[in-house]
Amino acid sequence: MSRITALLAIAVILPVVACELVAQPPANKSPFEKWEKDISAFEADDAKSPKAKGQILFIGSSSIKRWKLNDSFPELDALNRGFGGSQVADSVHFFDRAVKPYQPRQIVMYAGDNDLAKGKSPQQIADDFEEFLSKAEESLPGTRVTFIAVKPSLKRWNLINKVRETNSIIRAMADENEHLTFVDVDAPMIGTDGTPRDELFADDGLHLSEAGYELWTELLTPHLVAGKGQSR
Repeated sequence: MSRITALLAIAVILPVVACELVAQPPANKSPFEKWEKDISAFEADDAKSPKAKGQILFIGSSSIKRWKLNDSFPELDALNRGFGGSQVADSVHFFDRAVKPYQPRQIVMYAGDNDLAKGKSPQQIADDFEEFLSKAEESLPGTRVTFIAVKPSLKRWNLINKVRETNSIIRAMADENEHLTFVDVDAPMIGTDGTPRDELFADDGLHLSEAGYELWTELLTPHLVAGKGQSR
């Protein structure tokens, strides 16, 4: 190879290598770091307006974050700590900051479809949720945990078999755990044609519409623990 040819080869290779290096995230960057802003915002809100202990705490992905809990459950004291795009493992990681300080009388979780969309298996999701349950039992013994089934959706209909496998595993977990309740939303969200009901979804085909939240409210209400939190 001539010197000119070698230099040309180097000129072609170096930019490619440089781009790859730039594209690689720092080796020590935590996958949970992207949620720090959300969790810090919760803490800032608590500092400004301390929350009563013993409320019903809702945690999970955007289906929780977008839920207008005061409208859906005006008779209950419900605290929203959802952060959009999150997976079950994210709620596990931030348990000590987003759940434990509130000492809730009940925890309602919705998560799982982001996990599947990112390539996690149903068993991995169940294992992550088992870790969440372990943290709840250790830090908040006796607290009821309610898991809202992973929903079917128009946008992610290709994942329906994994959705139902995930739900089947977690339903079985609830059958063996007196402190865990599984709330099925899959079947009620399916229309007569066997696919998700259009009216239950926003325009993106993924998030819930007002009608979708009305259905979830109806399905969840019988499983919520009545009462009021205690002021600090």
